[in-house]
Amino acid sequence: MIPAILCGAALGAGLALALSWWQARRLTLAMRLAPSMPASRVLRVPMLSAASAPLLERLLAPVVRDAVHALERWGTSTAEIERRVRRAGWTTSPDQFRAGQVVWGALGLAVGLAASILLAASRGAAPAVLLILTLAAGAAGVVLRERALAVAVARREQRMLAELPAIAELLALSVSAGEGATGAMERVSRLAEGDLSQEIREVLARTRAGMPLAESLRVLAGATGLQAVRRFADTIATAVERGTPLADVLRAQAVDVREARRQSLMEDGGRREILMMIPVIFLILPVTVLFAAYPGLAALRLDF
Repeated sequence: MIPAILCGAALGAGLALALSWWQARRLTLAMRLAPSMPASRVLRVPMLSAASAPLLERLLAPVVRDAVHALERWGTSTAEIERRVRRAGWTTSPDQFRAGQVVWGALGLAVGLAASILLAASRGAAPAVLLILTLAAGAAGVVLRERALAVAVARREQRMLAELPAIAELLALSVSAGEGATGAMERVSRLAEGDLSQEIREVLARTRAGMPLAESLRVLAGATGLQAVRRFADTIATAVERGTPLADVLRAQAVDVREARRQSLMEDGGRREILMMIPVIFLILPVTVLFAAYPGLAALRLDF
């Protein structure tokens, strides 16, 4: 059974490599139009399409490219992936993230195939079950890569939310001291360290490149998923456009964010308190009742 499975896997891999080599030599319509298209519209798989790459990478490049296209068609859209990567603070492009998903899926397929071979050798499982297990492992690899991105986004936004009150108060102090909005943001970006201060530095970099400060702040508001950060950026943008006082508004926002964070911590503590009751009710309480009732039950057995 095992030699047949190994021979089948080797034959399938050989046929896939031969088909990939044949497809790599064909000039597709996308390849012919690529020189005349903008660079942002051409799909590139890093480290897999260079002419100087090793033979194995050049053979696998069409397979990876087709898998990336399939993920774009059936998975999350490229615009959504780009927005999540931006929110996570990663420097990878959507194409690189898709290529990483393909690699994680291939690793999942390899793990699933190894588990299937072990199950076939030890328990003689049905081929249909083994095939489903292998495909499920590959899909799990793809999903885990996207889940890792979602976790990175959530952690970064939590750090930004924790930094927001201090950043807002520093900006309010700088504005109260007589500095303008741009000067206050430059001072805070030099003094502070963290994800939100990095976003402020990017806002200032876009401003130095020629974008108006209000528009650059609205770019920050559109790129984040936090309502508090969005309100913070919109407030500064509105104050810059209309010349309204900014210090009192920033202080009020800092107080509101701290109050919302305190309320969130109280709710989280309440949920954890309920979760702590589970081991008390289902583990500690039964053992306590057993210790209290066991001597009486033992005495009754002795009497009989």
